[in-house]
Amino acid sequence: MKNDLPTQVQNRTPNAEEVTLIKRFMEDNTLFLGPDPEIMQNHDLMPRTELEETAIGKVADSHTIARIRDRLQSGCDEGYEMLEQMGAAPGAKWGDVITGVYSGAGDLAIASAGGVLLFSTVVHAPIKYINKYWIDEPTVGVNEGDGFIHNDSRYGNVHNTDQSMIMPIFHEGRLICWVASTVHEGENGAIEPGGMPSMAESRFDEGLKMSPFKVVENYQIKRDLLTFLQNSVREPKLQLEDMKVKLFSCLRIKQRIEEVLRTDGPDALVATLRLTMENVRAEVKRRISEWPDMSVRTYIIQDSTLRENCIAKINCTLTKTGDRLIFDFRGSAPEFTNRPTNTIVGSLKGMLSQLFMCYVWPDLPRGQAAFSPIEVITDPCSIVNSSYDAPNSQSLMSIFTGFTAGQHAVAKFLYSCPEKYTKVQAPAFNMINTFIWGGVNQHGETLGNLCADLNGMGGGARADRDGEPALAPIFATMADVGEQEVNEEEVPFLQLVSKKMTRDAIAPGKYRGGQGYTMIVATKDSEQWGFMTTAQGAKVPPIQGLFGGYACGTYPLAKVQGVDVYETLLNEPEKFRHSIEEIMNEQPFEGARYTTHHMGLGFEISRRGEMVMISQGAGGGYGDLLERDPAAVVRDIEDSLISHAVAERVYKVKIDPDTLAIDHETTKALRDAERRDRLQRGKPFAEFVKEWSTPRPPAHLPYFGAWGDDVETLYMGTPDKTRKASEFRPNYMPHPKDVRIAELEARLQAAGVPDREKQ
Repeated sequence: MKNDLPTQVQNRTPNAEEVTLIKRFMEDNTLFLGPDPEIMQNHDLMPRTELEETAIGKVADSHTIARIRDRLQSGCDEGYEMLEQMGAAPGAKWGDVITGVYSGAGDLAIASAGGVLLFSTVVHAPIKYINKYWIDEPTVGVNEGDGFIHNDSRYGNVHNTDQSMIMPIFHEGRLICWVASTVHEGENGAIEPGGMPSMAESRFDEGLKMSPFKVVENYQIKRDLLTFLQNSVREPKLQLEDMKVKLFSCLRIKQRIEEVLRTDGPDALVATLRLTMENVRAEVKRRISEWPDMSVRTYIIQDSTLRENCIAKINCTLTKTGDRLIFDFRGSAPEFTNRPTNTIVGSLKGMLSQLFMCYVWPDLPRGQAAFSPIEVITDPCSIVNSSYDAPNSQSLMSIFTGFTAGQHAVAKFLYSCPEKYTKVQAPAFNMINTFIWGGVNQHGETLGNLCADLNGMGGGARADRDGEPALAPIFATMADVGEQEVNEEEVPFLQLVSKKMTRDAIAPGKYRGGQGYTMIVATKDSEQWGFMTTAQGAKVPPIQGLFGGYACGTYPLAKVQGVDVYETLLNEPEKFRHSIEEIMNEQPFEGARYTTHHMGLGFEISRRGEMVMISQGAGGGYGDLLERDPAAVVRDIEDSLISHAVAERVYKVKIDPDTLAIDHETTKALRDAERRDRLQRGKPFAEFVKEWSTPRPPAHLPYFGAWGDDVETLYMGTPDKTRKASEFRPNYMPHPKDVRIAELEARLQAAGVPDREKQ
């Protein structure tokens, strides 16, 4: 029988023309240019370019490099001041901004001295994305006068409340560097107002997801794209104002760079950027080599997903060998498939880089090179290295606890190294305990943003002194807290208590941590206004103390409902109290409902005069609390940072309640007795482990992450549900309303009420 089918074409290698045609076809028919894993996984410096090699061959004088670097630093600081002074967003007004100069390849060389350094350390990724995909793309291109906007963390950012303006700098038609400015804008059209939706169950609930795209041509914002962005958010005015501010901040830095080009030439500029980074990188490796070769293991607990209580572990082992330093986060909780507390690994690296540039080696130029030689290991699809499909609008929950794990571990290395460039410090408080708000204000405008009180995190105790109360956030060592009186012109609520130090919110030790403050808010002039919060630490402290110092306490959110506090202030002002402690214990408002809540509060409409109350926590304590000077304890009592009863109980001191005179003899006896009691309570380590360690987590505990030394198995809420660390498995949390409905149905069934659906 004759076979009419054509003979099979033998395999052969395509010729050059065919390869070109295939490549062109694939490029012309790319379905979607998603995030680039190669860019996102790499935080090291790009290799030297031919332009950089040539420039360094011509200009390598250290004095010239230092002089130009100082000029560029001043330009970045000037751009930062412009953002802070002219920005419309609350975050802009209080320093949640940054500017930076990047090499032509996209590496951050110099950042402004103030602001959120974390922002600038992640913007290298979108610049590299632009370099890789848009420069030679005929429908996009990169030209003089262009500007790109970006906010999607999957392409390189923290979370999508932060918007960056990125601008190329050319000289005689050749791209030589980039500048960028970033602002925490807040409102971005997410499912909840204010930009950080804790109720997001997918990335599609998180609002604007801007991959890097061109929004400026010939130094002018494109009105069609601006209109699209304004149409996508609750505050179109804010979107316009701060896009202009970021653009003009970039233009000011560009002006300062052009002055350098005129006086010193392009080779000097390019060489300065490259050598600054390479010299910092070499110095980091040298300093690491002086640390002792050892490993430190630590962990931090997240106690909620912002929607339900749970125990999510941030596991960290820090190992130093020679000039290698490795952060190993394997064993951390698996990603939450429908909760936004996950983070992209690039954001985690950015936060760790802030640790080194602000707390470990603050003398080094602020740039990407300070972290580039340090290695980071994570499990894929974990809470610190989430997949691109997982929501991450609340990534701060994971990167802040990751930062604290790093800060806790690094301090132990610093203690032992011969030369220190900063003081050894216990972890600072790490949660953004503030109010996010939104709705229709007293002027009829729709708004959504946050109070900048998140910038007041208590500092950790140091090796020779107490921590600073509410000094600055861990993400911006040079920032400010908000002025509520200014905000009251735009928002329909008052902070009835604003930034009052919280008594007994202590992290004791030989030196105590810095105190946090109380905030009490109540809506006044709108029936369409609400609040939410995004923080953890109501069940388990989110930090650790150092060398015998304690962590801070836990701080629930509290509400007083069924009261109009404004009517009370008018008619019975003596009933008002100025602390959560007094209000919740004394319950001065008759008929009101007094409730507590974990620190994560989903957006709720607030009735006039009902109070919502939160506290910033304290930084970690340092050293044995029995070694604290009794005179320092007295000062804390005098400053209302600690109550007399708590001071005596915690520090084992005897102080006269009326005169505050110290009974030194009794104090010594109390402390000696406590030391004897410690020895009596103590057990040999092997005996303690036998009693303490269990093969699996307790069945009643909603636990997520590795247990014990086995980092290959990740628990997912119960001892019976696990996944291999290297293998992805969805980790869905039930909707809190469904959980509540099931509880109520069970109660009805137990009471004998028939199920109507079965009738």
